[in-house]
Amino acid sequence: MRIGFGYDVHPLVEGRRLILGGVEIPFEKGLEGHSDADVLLHAICDGILGALGEGDIGRHFPNTDPRFKGISSLRLLEAVASKLAEKFFLVENLDSTVVAENPKIGPYLPRMAEQIARTLRVGPDQVNIKATTSEKLGFVGEGKGIAAYAVVLLKEDLQAKYPNYA
Repeated sequence: MRIGFGYDVHPLVEGRRLILGGVEIPFEKGLEGHSDADVLLHAICDGILGALGEGDIGRHFPNTDPRFKGISSLRLLEAVASKLAEKFFLVENLDSTVVAENPKIGPYLPRMAEQIARTLRVGPDQVNIKATTSEKLGFVGEGKGIAAYAVVLLKEDLQAKYPNYA
């Protein structure tokens, strides 16, 4: 078993769509970044990469690389899921928290969990997403950005690693 922790934060800006957990959320602002700036998926990618001992998201998908300009972070998560399979690991459990004053994202959490579970090839009961505010404190509390945290527990995929394993 391995544990990984991920964190990401991006500022909110005019003229961008707000994408969280691979789901577009109606809001007057979106997150600024090289990709779609999906802080939740970025935190999850970082958690998985950390648990695999593979560094962070910036190492694999640098914001200086034009291939990743505007890319859906679901594509980044797919690449990280492939890395999981290459190293013979599976997600056992994923727990995450999105911190935002606005918009209220509670109604979108089930769709986010479904997208993430499908991309990671796990059951929806293995993906937990919570939403909270920072009680109007700091950068996020002032409505200037959104942050996300993720903790992931990986287990070795013994059947893939050892095909004759019973």
